[in-house]
Amino acid sequence: MATVSLTGASKEGAATVFGVLRTASPADRPSDDVPQEQPTDRAAVWCAEFEPTQEWIPTDPIPLEGSGTATLQGDYGAVDQLFEFLSSAFAVQQWGAASEDQEQEIDLWFTTKR
Repeated sequence: MATVSLTGASKEGAATVFGVLRTASPADRPSDDVPQEQPTDRAAVWCAEFEPTQEWIPTDPIPLEGSGTATLQGDYGAVDQLFEFLSSAFAVQQWGAASEDQEQEIDLWFTTKR
């Protein structure tokens, strides 16, 4: 199990990223639960938990409006699989990481793959 937290993306971008992850991994939220913006001057953060499965078919690159950042946190296998899923659909750069005995956290920047 791993938690994905998205920031800096539009609600459409967050919905696109979560949609890609749902094709490869069951989530803690139903597919019709799409990100909603709240009236505030703070940056929005969208979170969901995913349980990656071994049965996954890589996707073609998916267009994304703008870019965003993601933090993946959970057990090593789940975080690695979610990183692989995102890398198949988007241009992804890792810019930070922390690890412990049982889990890891990585910070990513993502945009449309060209």
